[in-house]
Amino acid sequence: VQLQASGGGLVQSGGSLRLSCEFQDSLRSYPIAWFRQVSGKERERVACITNAGQIAPYGPSVKGRFTISRDSTKNTVYLQMNDLKPEDTAVYYCARRRSGYLCAYEPSAHTSWGRGTLVTVSS
Repeated sequence: VQLQASGGGLVQSGGSLRLSCEFQDSLRSYPIAWFRQVSGKERERVACITNAGQIAPYGPSVKGRFTISRDSTKNTVYLQMNDLKPEDTAVYYCARRRSGYLCAYEPSAHTSWGRGTLVTVSS
């Protein structure tokens, strides 16, 4: 598995979680994005960071609450999620950009999705 997301779980509304995305060293030059998906809906990009640490604009639904970061020494991208709301409940995936060094919005521009991690926020 080239990327592996972890850190999901059950949390109460207003709580916090930190997701981790570990990736193989061969992918260190690519932007890494976090997406989330609710059953029956399209995947939504919530955050993205380039290998240089540039952060793309956050999705409007998570702006101000979620923070993406990258530890190149550990080949890991994190998603710190604060003030969680029930509508944040979803399966969260990390993925890499297929090519290029800038972030992209479209799921189709990404690959190596790996297994997601479920985040459930109770009200």
